[in-house]
Amino acid sequence: MTIVSSLKVPVLFFLLLSYNNAMGQRGDRRPNFVIVMTDDQGYGDVGYRQNGKIKTPNLDDMAKKGLRLDRYYTAPVCSPTRASVITGRYPTRTGVFSWGHTLRPQEKSFVELLKANGYQTGFFGKWHLGSIAANKSTNPGARGFDSWYAAANFYDNDPWMSKEGKPMHLKGESSDVTIDLAMKYIKDAAGNNSPFIVFVWLGSPHLPHKATEELKNLYPNEAENMKNYYGELTGIDRAVGKLRAQLKSMGLSNETVLWFSSDNGGKLPEGNNGVLRGQKGTLWEGGIRVPAMVEWTGKIDSRISTMPTSTVDIFPTVLELAGVSLSGIDYPLDGISLVPLLMNKMDVRPKPLGFWDYDEIKGNGMKSDQIVQDYQRVLAGEMPLDSLNEGLLNSPDMPYVGLDQYPYSGWFAWVENDWKLHQKGEEFELYNLVDDVKEEHNLAQKYPDRVKRMKEALLNWQHSVIRSIRGKDYK
Repeated sequence: MTIVSSLKVPVLFFLLLSYNNAMGQRGDRRPNFVIVMTDDQGYGDVGYRQNGKIKTPNLDDMAKKGLRLDRYYTAPVCSPTRASVITGRYPTRTGVFSWGHTLRPQEKSFVELLKANGYQTGFFGKWHLGSIAANKSTNPGARGFDSWYAAANFYDNDPWMSKEGKPMHLKGESSDVTIDLAMKYIKDAAGNNSPFIVFVWLGSPHLPHKATEELKNLYPNEAENMKNYYGELTGIDRAVGKLRAQLKSMGLSNETVLWFSSDNGGKLPEGNNGVLRGQKGTLWEGGIRVPAMVEWTGKIDSRISTMPTSTVDIFPTVLELAGVSLSGIDYPLDGISLVPLLMNKMDVRPKPLGFWDYDEIKGNGMKSDQIVQDYQRVLAGEMPLDSLNEGLLNSPDMPYVGLDQYPYSGWFAWVENDWKLHQKGEEFELYNLVDDVKEEHNLAQKYPDRVKRMKEALLNWQHSVIRSIRGKDYK
């Protein structure tokens, strides 16, 4: 349970007023939220991390003017990270073990809570958490989004998307097309007398890398694969620049929290994870630490934070800023509210972060354009609905391998501020991430007492997660 969720409603309301006044926000105006997430962008795939090869001036400017989160964590692959954003829970709890796994209908979405409290809700881009068909319990609409254009998975230029269950073939550069959809929604939503939340989940720079010729030409001296990769990154950067410019021109920058991150570490060899060990699909820092920043003009001071933060923190942070109480949530959340961090009143994380790569159930391949076009055939009566690939739904009632006897199956990591413990079977490795960001020097034998304490905390979390996997949170 988060710190905020244990507060009584009157106390929470008082704190919200204090936060709003401290940030200069009018008490009668709740902020808007725009959550931008890229697909497989590595920790070093931004200019502000001293990557002199790529052109990301808008992201660099956002990092300079906002709160740059230099220890921002995700799951090791895409669908799990997306589930963590929606639920505020580590995705293994929710049955989203790998790519192409569907978020269980029983899981609660913070977007639904915002919608119930007067927010306008829009989704644009890569869904990858279930169906893109109409009237299904795992599509974006079922998670609280009133308006949505959803791709089933990653997508390239000229993508197919489902507009609230209607297949649409869009034309244009991948990130630019998506940001234009979101910007139109924002323009319309801003004319209404209620705040909005917009998700912009981009399909780049996921494989296969296919930049437009104009973007590729920005990198004439690179190999063909890198021209495409860097071009996609610059395409992302331009799209974010357009979005920021629109918010500023509409006078919304000081009323809108803009949250940017990747969904997991970069995929080698194109992806750049800086000095971090590992890549996408691993629990080394290179697989789960990503570029991230939060911008709220006039409310958040420009600075860099090295406190561990995560996608699971979006849920409680956004709800607190929106004035929505968590008092009715009676199941485990893994995230914490970052409002004190946004106010520059927090520099130590009060709650550890757990990670579990449960690999007994493999990923489920999903070709996005094909799925949307197949759905068009379903609507035309040319194929049955149950033949549509909607992702792998892992029911709580399934028999799960490796959860009945310790050590539990898979790879675990446990992050307590400066320290990180890895577990595989009965083997443990301990690293100090401040002194050894590359995770090169295993300190487990040097600090046995710390290993013992962290191992016990990890074990308690494992038991809690296993309970969630088996659906006990719903009963």
